[in-house]
Amino acid sequence: MYYRLKLQDHVRVPPALLGMDIKSAILTELKKRFEGYISKELGIVIDVTSVGTIGEGIIISGDGAPYYETEFEIVTFIPEMQEILDGRIRDMADFGAFLNVGPIDAMVHISQTMDDFVSFSKDKVLTGRDSKKNLKVGDDCRARVTAVSFKDVSNPKIGVTMRQPGLGKPEWSEVAEQAEEKKPEEEKKKGKKTR
Repeated sequence: MYYRLKLQDHVRVPPALLGMDIKSAILTELKKRFEGYISKELGIVIDVTSVGTIGEGIIISGDGAPYYETEFEIVTFIPEMQEILDGRIRDMADFGAFLNVGPIDAMVHISQTMDDFVSFSKDKVLTGRDSKKNLKVGDDCRARVTAVSFKDVSNPKIGVTMRQPGLGKPEWSEVAEQAEEKKPEEEKKKGKKTR
């Protein structure tokens, strides 16, 4: 899920930026420091959107740069368990698919792509044996988060499933709804034949 967070930190403004407006210089340094930053607490930082209050600058002996206590806002992506995410299939492998969900790719294991026996073809397509559903690079999909790991902070992992109703490609849900609508009609026809 995307969040807008307010943070407070001391920001070092290098001497080269002291000719700029202080707010612009601080924003430049914050963007350099935080954009793309990954941590378990902050998730994946997308952008530093604004600078709020700026305290008085402090100079530390031996460093020619002032430090300003600053409040600022960031936009971040923090994946949460059971969250529903929309994304696009970026790549396929014989073990599953990689779903781009914004700033990161989530992994869909082959067993979690659909409720069917699934086979992988050389054309990078996953196909359901009975349902004839297929999944290929570029398909838009909806998935539920089943695992989140920040064990390696430089490379967080997200595991997702598309097996439940309403997940997967949008047309899968449409086909399932049409099948549900046809069931009562078929049951009525069967009931009339046996009378």
